[in-house]
Amino acid sequence: MSDTPRICGVILAAGASSRMGRDKALLPWPPTATGDSTLLSAAILALKPFTEAVIVVAGRNAEQLAPVANRRGASIAINPDPDRGQFSSIQIGLRAVLDCGCDAAMLTPVDCPPLSAATLELLRESFVSAVARGIRAVAPENKVRRGHPLLMSRQLIEAFLSAPATSNAREVKLTCEEFFEYVAVADPLLSADVNTPEQYAALAGKHAS
Repeated sequence: MSDTPRICGVILAAGASSRMGRDKALLPWPPTATGDSTLLSAAILALKPFTEAVIVVAGRNAEQLAPVANRRGASIAINPDPDRGQFSSIQIGLRAVLDCGCDAAMLTPVDCPPLSAATLELLRESFVSAVARGIRAVAPENKVRRGHPLLMSRQLIEAFLSAPATSNAREVKLTCEEFFEYVAVADPLLSADVNTPEQYAALAGKHAS
């Protein structure tokens, strides 16, 4: 039997997008795109080649996101109370990972623009190698910041699921910090923020140029 992790993609998309003023999951991506190319659809298509399945965690926006997910071959997991915060969506998504028979996750918020295929391949290969050495999680970093996606083994998934609902991702990571490994990447989108209309407009300007 192969010890290679069975990775499931998890996209967190249940947030209210209050600062943006409209659902970030449905923003055109790239910003200059036409048709039905959105941040959500781009994230699904980016993760699919490196995962066995992709799960989108939705909240009150489930009805709007389900058609996008279905067209791209992803499934929806619903957070019935997204006001509890992102940690509740993480736990729902990770339970769905185990339920679908996978034992590892590639997790990203929908408002983190998807990294290039080359970067995701590097992260996946680094994760498989790291897990064999006892590492539980791999994430990208550059000179500016650390970011997503976060690739996690079953041990870290179980740490998230066993944490109290009032916890947060930072607290869980701190308990496992010695088992984290960061991979240097040159992908410019690792530093991109899509939280406000101004940030989105700035990315649109960079893309157009």
